[in-house]
Amino acid sequence: MADVLPLVEARLRSALGEPDARAAVTFLGTDRIEVLRFQEAGIVRYASLGMSAHPMTDPTAVVADPVKGPRAELVLSVRTGLAETDKVLRPLAVLAASPQVEGLVVAPGASLDVGEPLWPGAPFTSVLVAEPGGLVEDLELDEPLDPVRFLPLLPMTPNEAAWKRVHGAQALQEKWLNSGTDLRDPSRKSVPLE
Repeated sequence: MADVLPLVEARLRSALGEPDARAAVTFLGTDRIEVLRFQEAGIVRYASLGMSAHPMTDPTAVVADPVKGPRAELVLSVRTGLAETDKVLRPLAVLAASPQVEGLVVAPGASLDVGEPLWPGAPFTSVLVAEPGGLVEDLELDEPLDPVRFLPLLPMTPNEAAWKRVHGAQALQEKWLNSGTDLRDPSRKSVPLE
């Protein structure tokens, strides 16, 4: 079976261009997670590389299947020059390692929280996992492997995260849309939630 990560990196490069920086983080008992940075016309994108090396396993499963199961990488897009967003590398690696560390299956609609600002001064400690397929297309792998999905992350303020827990991801995304929220603004305020 082919190593998945070179294929994943090739897909990221074909969709986002050449990365201008990369960092690696290794957590005790996990494989290495890299974060690649891509810059393009006022937008910086951070993409994990390493989360998809193994399929995510249902935490209730007795035995982890080494082949079958969903695979994903995370992509965060923010406007450049407005905040020290490069400090998001470690929190993003923590989120990408969560399937290995906590046995999570990361899927669209999920909330992921790092418990601290995503970067210095950020009004966000968590993200909403959005639907894949827009920015980076799914990477089909040979059978019986599931495709790698590239999941966009949308930063949430604590108030938005609490509101999402009650009303759901779709309702929060509608609030953002109806308010014309710039989800790439690294210092934006919470959307009105009345």
